[in-house]
Amino acid sequence: MSTLRVTAELLTVHEHPNADKLELAQVGLYRAVVAKGAYRTGDAAVYIPEQAVLPPGLIEELGLTGRLAGGDADRVKAVRLRGELSQGIVCRPKALAGVDLARAAAEGADFAELLGITKWVPPIPPTMDGDVESAPDLLPWVDIENVQRYPDIFTPGEPVVLTEKLHGSACLVTYVADEGRVYVSSKGFGARSLALREDPGNLYWRAVRGHKVAEVAARLAERLGARRVGIFGEVFGAGVQDLTYGADGRRETLGYAAFDVSAEVDGAPRWLDAAELLEGDLPLVPRLYSGPYDIDQVLRFASGRETVSGRGLHLREGVVIRPAVERYSPVTAGRAIAKAVSPAYLTRRNGTEYE
Repeated sequence: MSTLRVTAELLTVHEHPNADKLELAQVGLYRAVVAKGAYRTGDAAVYIPEQAVLPPGLIEELGLTGRLAGGDADRVKAVRLRGELSQGIVCRPKALAGVDLARAAAEGADFAELLGITKWVPPIPPTMDGDVESAPDLLPWVDIENVQRYPDIFTPGEPVVLTEKLHGSACLVTYVADEGRVYVSSKGFGARSLALREDPGNLYWRAVRGHKVAEVAARLAERLGARRVGIFGEVFGAGVQDLTYGADGRRETLGYAAFDVSAEVDGAPRWLDAAELLEGDLPLVPRLYSGPYDIDQVLRFASGRETVSGRGLHLREGVVIRPAVERYSPVTAGRAIAKAVSPAYLTRRNGTEYE
């Protein structure tokens, strides 16, 4: 899940092709449906992204009572309005009436706290929960921003790699060589430097033991001369999320696919090519494309059918974009990596989003 920021943005306004009283306000490459005439191209307004949870007063002010997602009808979710995908909310809250939004856009101000907007945290099912312990040596996963929100992460023509984004649950494994110790965590627990104590019923430990991920990490640490090695993979199947890829998370057919590697060598953690290091040792997420970066091509690859099962059983969640050569991004102030998500995935019914 990407980070939550509620920012002022300069808008580009487009005609809605199927509605006389609606228009499309563009932020980055996202478009949000707005009332016709409410904004003009070049205007500044506040953009509230998907997965934001709004306070009751703001929901009422925006006229969205009963129209948002979640059990409390307070979460922003992508929807189709008169046939057009609307991602996020464009508005001018009364609480910011005295704020110069154009200046705030230039300064990158974040209004989430002021507006009482928080990030939605998915529930944790029992099979993904467990006893935890402090794990300061755990190598964490990073939040991945959506390339449609931040299209300047990559430059046109830059060599990139697209891998299929799987709808499962991220499994973090860190092997600490000087202790011979293995830490296993989820994305949510890992963000707090917590690891799950081993439990044969825990989803992540089952995947780690079943696929011998810890043993692969230990061999990799020796090969690289690394103090720590992190292997990041997706656990998937029935009972994990609503998209299963033909696997069953409740049985031995639990699915697992590695998507990234991190290693601390000479005191500095760095990201490495999972396909290059893990081929033949672990299942890998499918690589869909290698070549010049083109946003239209990225968005085409984000949609379609999944390729993990080899049978195209259901829709594809999206893709993850990485540069062919690992690099820093001033846009993210960190690793250059992004995702693009299928509109069909965003608007599917009865979807689960456990973390």
